[in-house]
Amino acid sequence: MADHKSAIKRHKQSIKRNARNRAARTRMKNLVKDVRTAIMNGDKAAAEQALKGATVALDKSASKGVIHWKKAARKVSRLAKAVNAIEKA
Repeated sequence: MADHKSAIKRHKQSIKRNARNRAARTRMKNLVKDVRTAIMNGDKAAAEQALKGATVALDKSASKGVIHWKKAARKVSRLAKAVNAIEKA
């Protein structure tokens, strides 16, 4: 670990930031998994409900810098497309 006071502070900050980002990423992945599970089961109502939560989590992660905003938009788009395809099948 570093010797300088400022470097020690930066290290502590990076540890906190890393833990917060990891928690946000895990939460986001679990919500996306819930949407995919509902899609696989063919439950449109549950999939739409899960999609709302996943969309919020993805947008929030993008705004906080956990993931890139285009990645969030791409995931939301693909999930929404899959949910909308349920009734057609």
